[in-house]
Amino acid sequence: MSVDIGGRLRFVRARHKLSQRELAKRSGVTNSTISLIESNQMNPSVGALKRILDGLPMGLAEFFAIEPERPRKAFYRSDELTEIGKQPISYRQVGDNLFGRALQILKERYEPGSDTGRVPLTHDGEEGGIVVSGRLEVTVDDERRILDPGDAYYFESRRPHRFRCVGGKPCEVISACTPPTF
Repeated sequence: MSVDIGGRLRFVRARHKLSQRELAKRSGVTNSTISLIESNQMNPSVGALKRILDGLPMGLAEFFAIEPERPRKAFYRSDELTEIGKQPISYRQVGDNLFGRALQILKERYEPGSDTGRVPLTHDGEEGGIVVSGRLEVTVDDERRILDPGDAYYFESRRPHRFRCVGGKPCEVISACTPPTF
């Protein structure tokens, strides 16, 4: 029986309400390393996994003892979405436990002027979203577009990308990515 280290790490990171970037910063590894492990594209050494778990903090024994159940819930009220981001960008996830799941759905809210950072994001998988309100600047590779309500994006997440709220109003987006990598 193989252990889903990536799914297990994603589960414990989400349970601690940390982004991949925050966990990487705490543990002294790169954000891309966390992303590769969580998407099961990389199998970490015991030393690397211990260093990552020290950022939670959590021991190896506790990590491997966790047996999260696959979520069975099908419907979620607005107040049941799990906040996994911090101001000025809010990421509210459908479901609190994505262990064993192949898709992550988010309701994102960007305050005016907020962005995902100067360093573009890259990770395995695909992602897409629809702007619900406000205006969102999306940069993928060297291509930049400003999306208005009803406009959408969809791309392979390995392409360097970033998001920024433009204008004086907050921007809301409904997005999905596979595999769950946030």
